Amino acid sequence: MKKTIFALSLISSVFVFSQEKSNNQPKEKQIDGVVITKTKKAVEQKADRTIFDFSEQPQLNNGNVLEGIKKLPGLVATDIAGMMYQGKMLDVYLNGRPLNITSNELNSFLEGMPANSVERIEVVTQPGAEFPATSGGAIMNIITNKNANKYLTATYSGNYSFSNYDKYRNRTTNSINLNARNKLFGWQLNVGQNYRESMMNTQQDNLLNSNTDRYGRGYFAKSGVTFELGQDRLLLNYDIYHNNNDNYTLSKGIADILASSSTIREAIFESSDAARTNSLRQEAVVTYQKRFADKSQKLDFQLGYTKSNSKFLQDNFYRKGNFTDDGAPFFQPGANDLLNNKSDMRIANFKVDYAQPIKLLDGGKVSAGGLYERQDYDTESKGLTNLEYHRQTASTYLEFQAKLKKFDFTLGARAENYDIYGITRKDSLGTVVQKDLVPFNKFKLFPNASVQYNLMNQVYVAANYNRKISLPSISALNPNNTTFAGPNTQISGNPYLQPTIFDNYELKISAFDYAFIGYSVSSASNQVAQIIRKEGKNLYNEQINISNMKIHNFNVGLPVPFQIFTKSISEIMKSNFNPDKMNFMYIYAGYQKHDIDNLNNKGFWIFNIMTQLLLPKDIKLTANYSYLTRKAGYFYFTAEKPFNNNLDITLTKKFMNNRLTVSVFANDIFNGQVMQVSSNPPSGESVMLRSKYDSRNFGISINYKIPTKNKLAKEDPNILNQTKKEDNGGVMQQGQ
Repeated sequence: MKKTIFALSLISSVFVFSQEKSNNQPKEKQIDGVVITKTKKAVEQKADRTIFDFSEQPQLNNGNVLEGIKKLPGLVATDIAGMMYQGKMLDVYLNGRPLNITSNELNSFLEGMPANSVERIEVVTQPGAEFPATSGGAIMNIITNKNANKYLTATYSGNYSFSNYDKYRNRTTNSINLNARNKLFGWQLNVGQNYRESMMNTQQDNLLNSNTDRYGRGYFAKSGVTFELGQDRLLLNYDIYHNNNDNYTLSKGIADILASSSTIREAIFESSDAARTNSLRQEAVVTYQKRFADKSQKLDFQLGYTKSNSKFLQDNFYRKGNFTDDGAPFFQPGANDLLNNKSDMRIANFKVDYAQPIKLLDGGKVSAGGLYERQDYDTESKGLTNLEYHRQTASTYLEFQAKLKKFDFTLGARAENYDIYGITRKDSLGTVVQKDLVPFNKFKLFPNASVQYNLMNQVYVAANYNRKISLPSISALNPNNTTFAGPNTQISGNPYLQPTIFDNYELKISAFDYAFIGYSVSSASNQVAQIIRKEGKNLYNEQINISNMKIHNFNVGLPVPFQIFTKSISEIMKSNFNPDKMNFMYIYAGYQKHDIDNLNNKGFWIFNIMTQLLLPKDIKLTANYSYLTRKAGYFYFTAEKPFNNNLDITLTKKFMNNRLTVSVFANDIFNGQVMQVSSNPPSGESVMLRSKYDSRNFGISINYKIPTKNKLAKEDPNILNQTKKEDNGGVMQQGQ
């Protein structure tokens, strides 16, 4: 038994180590127009982050970004409580900049972005002092940029999929990426669209059953220009995202209906509603990168501006039924613009980052910088501006890194001053009452520290601590409803929410950037959470602060090459590995428990198994299975069925000297992905909630690198390891 365990550990290490080029192969360089590049890793474990490559994994990039994210091992994404990775609440970034949206707005944004436009996703589990303290527990940085080449290149990506539940529904994505570079500058343009038809069935206790036909249309354009100024670089970026979604809902249930000007009566009803969401997000960024003879020394200046507008309208076509006390029928024709809500967000920021090596122990580095950010957010309902929210943040940081023999040390701190204020003109009953928001004008210090002991090459033990803050998202603050509301459902944000303070601790053992085992705990004060409660025949969906809670998480990941069952250790050690030519399985398991006062939450297990099999004719089969155990306690909800219980299969083949990649896929083959929970509100009655999307779908995706007339043209390197700010080498903004 001990030999078996030893063999598994050794082979797993060799397998992962083999993802890199062998030592006797030439390192990456360019000779006479020919470029030799490293092989990308599907998953990389770093001391402070996990990196997932999307560009070369068809099982992740054959749909929209949200579908790909839900397949990542260790990530839990739900409609009721947002996204968590290994027990930590995620703050979502796009190309190094926070999106400042969560929940349904975030889901719609990610659904409108094709997954094949993503290069990689970095989940920073231990954000250092250089990251804003508002990163909370962890950061998911979605990186869409690619390097510009020294010649004009073009890549087309397309996808078609369908589902067939009660009727046939289609989904398509198309995008094209153009880039080039000359002696003076480089440029890149990436444009695309996403059209999706989908279905959602919803049940809320015995009060509401609904069926929704959803039509989503997303468009985006990303542009960038970089000028080489000697050793320095000037980058200009402009991105635009537009989503236009329609939802048509048929519902029936029991509700308290306004029968007259002063009488509310219980009734059985049927209703038909249409909801429309139109959002436009624009971002402009200017970055100047000052470089020095010592490549580890750098100075960056960045100025950014974001403007985001959203409109939500819901029309009720009709509402008919019978009052339950006397059976008298009623019919209420819908009024146009039953809901007419708008929001406008503007964010401006300027930041400076500086780093240089210093003589500290066996070698070290110091980093320092500052950030000023201003956010203005207004919401409007039927012509009334019912929320004016303003935030100013000024911060500075200092961080030291040092080595001493086999130890790596990091010690830093970030100081941030917040000035949050505003006005709300609508109370919980919808009455127009003007009040000032609870101000948050405070100066806080956020320390971070880590120590890493290197047992051997690429094998280490790390301990980390940091303190962070999470500001309430704009969607949680918004007093207006921006999702479908039935006759018996009251949905609203809470403009009085207070920020959450996190103390994050983690202990982790990692081997060869792939295999790992870790334990973490996040202690949160004033955690923002969603609650759903029932009073009479009405449901209330609200946001509250939890005074104190802890999230415990244990997780492990292990790659298992199938050669272990057919070859001896000596044979495997002599092999020249290539991850594209290997059959293997990657196993992930995590245990998570939400510890909330006066609530007996049970922990739950998350399992993910990814398998790659090489079939005849160079066809690659990739299978991904994920499962989350039932009866899981997730904030103020208990999962009656697993959040995740689905199997995805992708078959991929490359043609034309790898220029054309074709994949066929089937997602959620067993149709097991469903969300069914019971709420556990601090007050009010519990509610059973069930929602089912048409998650089982089938399709085909194509990626084609359009030929260039330059016969010497080879693809420039886009190394997955470029995660540090000083490694920024592309036209688009890299993750920071």
